[in-house]
Amino acid sequence: MGSAFLPSAALARSGATRNKRKVIVITFGGGARDQETFAPEGQENIPHLMRELLPRSTFFTQVVNRGILGHYVATASLATGVYETINNFASLPPEHPTVFEYFRKDLRRPPSDAWVVAPSNGFNRIGESNNRSYGPGAGARVILPKHLLAAASKGRPDYEHLLRDNYETPYYAPALQGGEFELRQLEDILKLSVDDFRGHARTLSSPDELSVYIVRQLMRQVSPSLLWITMHDIDVAHAGAYSLYIEGIQRTDRLCAEVWDAIQKDPEYAGKTTLFILPDFGRDSDEDAGGNGFQHHRTGDALSRTTWMLALGEGVREGVVYDRPIDSTDLVPTLGSMLNFSTSFAQGKPIQELV
Repeated sequence: MGSAFLPSAALARSGATRNKRKVIVITFGGGARDQETFAPEGQENIPHLMRELLPRSTFFTQVVNRGILGHYVATASLATGVYETINNFASLPPEHPTVFEYFRKDLRRPPSDAWVVAPSNGFNRIGESNNRSYGPGAGARVILPKHLLAAASKGRPDYEHLLRDNYETPYYAPALQGGEFELRQLEDILKLSVDDFRGHARTLSSPDELSVYIVRQLMRQVSPSLLWITMHDIDVAHAGAYSLYIEGIQRTDRLCAEVWDAIQKDPEYAGKTTLFILPDFGRDSDEDAGGNGFQHHRTGDALSRTTWMLALGEGVREGVVYDRPIDSTDLVPTLGSMLNFSTSFAQGKPIQELV
């Protein structure tokens, strides 16, 4: 049962037809525990989520990830609705069809209508699977903002803070790539000159701020109906500094609100977009002797596997909380039910409170 925590739990506007409806998914990447987010002691870290987005949302307090707790493989699992078992540190596609492939095939959408904006190395393959029912070019187009910046900055040291790529295994992180392909993405798709892009990047403080800048430009220039954004700043927790972990949460909180604000101000998205925000998983408990608390996500304990999800916007009830457990693989079937496409290989089930 859901409980209304605000007086009004009215349905959101439902005038948009299915063929005009848009979905944006933000994965609160890097993993965040309840105690630093929605638990009473953590709410001060997420003022935008608490005050601006939560009152407009349907909130699920228990989203359980039963798969591998690595960021690429967990994000791939979210995007396929199946717990993937691929190597978290290898440049491999998901083994099962992605939501982008389902969406494009069933609804006959062009490549420009499904996009992923993601952290760099490893995530370049997340847009489509190696499933033979679909094939090359059947999924989402992927933009890796750090690759764009690597191509545009040509190794200049004043951009190093935006190019940090892997907090968990930095000694094994492959070098960032970027060349003519990325420069063409800047100019042909995002309509940005190299000089303008470099100039704006110099004003930013983190890779996720760079990602949201790219997201907003993509919304203006392409207006995709299915847009998936993976944040990653929070994963600085692996460095062992609690203050940096909290700073990452606070920044991601602000950036989620910026994306919501961009939705409301863009006529292509306002009134017809559903936004989902969820961490890929949590982090270890401070009490578990086998882990390192906030620093890692190795134990598979309840805090590392259980997190939350916000859904708000078109077709979603406002001000409602559901405490029943749902599975992280339920997201893809839910998107399929919302947008009317089949997710035949997914293991999860549509979340009935949203469809």
